[in-house]
Parts: sequence; C-alpha cells; structure tokens
Amino acid sequence: MESVVLKRFDNYFSAHILHTRLAEHGMASYVIDENTVTLTPYFSNAIGNIKVIVAEQDEQAARTLLQQFEQEALEHTLCPKCGARKFIIVPSKKARNFLTSLFTWMFSNLAISAENVYQCTACGYESSKLPEPDVNTSNE
Repeated sequence: MESVVLKRFDNYFSAHILHTRLAEHGMASYVIDENTVTLTPYFSNAIGNIKVIVAEQDEQAARTLLQQFEQEALEHTLCPKCGARKFIIVPSKKARNFLTSLFTWMFSNLAISAENVYQCTACGYESSKLPEPDVNTSNE
C-alpha cells in the first residue's frame, strides 16, 4: 500500500493533534520522523520535518478533513489590529530571548528560543497568546 505525506510539522504536539483528529473521523494515519526531529532538531530540514502520512486512497478525504480542521481553528480568531486570520509562531524579539538563543547555540550547537509569540502574517502584530475569539461571530 502506498502512502502520501498529508502535512509536515516542526513539533510533535501539532502532528499528534492532527493524527488524533483524523482517528476520531475513522481515518488511519501515522506520524513518522518524530523521534529524529525531537532529539536532533537540526536534522529537521534535512529529513523534511515530522510527517503525518495517510494511505494514498484516503488522501482526498484526509485533505478535506485537514482543511476543515484548519478552518475551525481560525474561524473566530481575528487579529485585533488588521482583522486577518493568519498567525504563525515566531521567537520573541526580547533581548533575554536573543541571549538565551545565543548561549544555547554556543554551548550546544543548537539555538533554542526560550520564548515564542504569535505573529499576524498580514500586519506583524505580536501577542504571547492567540487573541480571544470574536464574540460577534461565534455560533450560539
């Protein structure tokens, strides 16, 4: 049986959340390269990150579910500055975070960010947590 990569992740939390959500809908999936990326993150780009894979015949159904899951996650989360719905996680730009990254890189050959923030890709707004859902658009 052939398999296809449904989605790639840089952390195992998100990969396992997708794996579990697919299982809830009766879709078989597997998480691969989790241990390699978790134990040696600097190999992540070389091996293509942590992957959630599904059987080739289930690909279309799995992609439909994935799109539905992503839409649900962003349905009510709006950037308070510009109204966009696209956030990414980036390292904080605080001086102590930079110093932590520098020292971990010097002593372990891997730069680790101590603090991450959510950043709106449209306007650059940053927050330590995702903005609260807009109560005017919630379905009650």
